[in-house]
Amino acid sequence: MSTSNTADRQAGAVTCPKLRADAQRNREAIVVAAREVFAEHGLEAPLEEIARRAGVGIGTLYRRFPTRLDLVDAILAEPVEQHVAAAEHALTMADPWDGFVYYLEAAGQLQATDRGINDMMSMRLPNATRAESAKRRMFELTEKIIRRARQSGQLRPDVTQEDLALVFWAHGRIVEATSEVAPDAWRRHLGLLLEGFRADRAHELAVPALTPRQVHRAMLSLGSRCTGQLSEQEDPP
Repeated sequence: MSTSNTADRQAGAVTCPKLRADAQRNREAIVVAAREVFAEHGLEAPLEEIARRAGVGIGTLYRRFPTRLDLVDAILAEPVEQHVAAAEHALTMADPWDGFVYYLEAAGQLQATDRGINDMMSMRLPNATRAESAKRRMFELTEKIIRRARQSGQLRPDVTQEDLALVFWAHGRIVEATSEVAPDAWRRHLGLLLEGFRADRAHELAVPALTPRQVHRAMLSLGSRCTGQLSEQEDPP
């Protein structure tokens, strides 16, 4: 074997792992930058800004994450799990009304501090499989939270899971409008809503609750505006 061939093989043994390490560092830098940018500006934030903060070219970002949805799924699955954890804790609380209030306050705080998760909680992104899987678990738990509070006689009997979608949608716009001037304004809004949720304040409402299909389609529509992709799935799972 020639000296030249030996040198080439030795060089390859050194440079290949280095390239793999560089690729991993680039991915980690993109993930960190995306968390920051999405938290500050929401899921429609420019991918070019993420690449700039990560110190990589936009081509490198697309090699690691071919679509915006791939990046969203990598970033937001963990924050959605925090919603799941809050719901799980709410179900351990002895008083069902306290659990209901705790969950809405915890969810509101999570959304108020991260515009990315604020967007995610108001949308459905069916192809973001990890994040949507966590959201399905969250929906199962919130249904239990609502049922417990209704059965205790403290939550008005006509409140449904779909009514919480209205809470999250309203919360999202309030956070967007007031985060820089009155960052706790969402708490006053939630307090007003909670008074209306109490069973002893209940009066028949003129408009019925949204159906699961209506909420699902509305969230798909919001998600399609963010990603430019509209799922063909029209009905809730």
